[in-house]
Amino acid sequence: MLRERVITALVLLALLIPAVMARSPLPFALLTIALIAAAGWEWGRMCGLPRAAAVGSGVALAVACLAIAPLGSGIGGVAVPAEAWGFVTALWVLGGALALRAGPDGFGRVHVAIRFVLGWILVFAAWAGLMASWERGLPYLATVCALVWAADIFAYFGGRALGHRKLAPTISPGKSWEGALCGLAAVIVLAAIVVGVTVHPHGNLYFLLRERLGVAGMAVALVALVALAVVGDLVESLAKRAAGMKDSSGLLPGHGGVLDRIDALLPVFPAALALVTL
Repeated sequence: MLRERVITALVLLALLIPAVMARSPLPFALLTIALIAAAGWEWGRMCGLPRAAAVGSGVALAVACLAIAPLGSGIGGVAVPAEAWGFVTALWVLGGALALRAGPDGFGRVHVAIRFVLGWILVFAAWAGLMASWERGLPYLATVCALVWAADIFAYFGGRALGHRKLAPTISPGKSWEGALCGLAAVIVLAAIVVGVTVHPHGNLYFLLRERLGVAGMAVALVALVALAVVGDLVESLAKRAAGMKDSSGLLPGHGGVLDRIDALLPVFPAALALVTL
């Protein structure tokens, strides 16, 4: 298992790093559209769609992404209003709260069309947010991703060492409040370090938050972003439990599916953009 995880991670990095560093949006757009199409297929399966319909879900998601990101000009050809990021964030907050309150049984009783359409829209919006983040530059994109990864990694190890109080026992028994707080502490330390070494106007997320909101406002924003990352993770776990699935798919050996790897990022990309643009 460990060998598969390492090999898969290395292959993904070998594809992602050149695509992220390319001056043209084309390599990054095509690679991420392929991944998000796989996520669309996985979401269709998790909603119980027939095989052909689930495949169609992935294809339709890829077509929708291509429609707003003409390959000749990149997503820069489409102006996304700041209010749209705020709307998507509000949808995550409200929908996430309702879904987590319902639990696996209640979530499974929601009409499949509602679950599918809402999830499909949120995955699509996350891809748009990803491309808009890429356009802001590597420092911004890297610091958004680092926030989610730091929260996840330190929550895992903090939970193993200190975890006692379960965060959502019926959805993800391995998560604890202590782990979540360790993840939040790691993000705040990371932001403090990045802001501390940023000595001139810079495009990274933490600098922008401090400039717009001040130190106290930045701290509150980081709490909100970490909380949304946890919500994204839990909602995907909830959908898998309702569908009776352990992983969203087996596309990424040793890692599960695409949604298993990006669930925490889905709400954070649009929420971060809302914070720095509204």
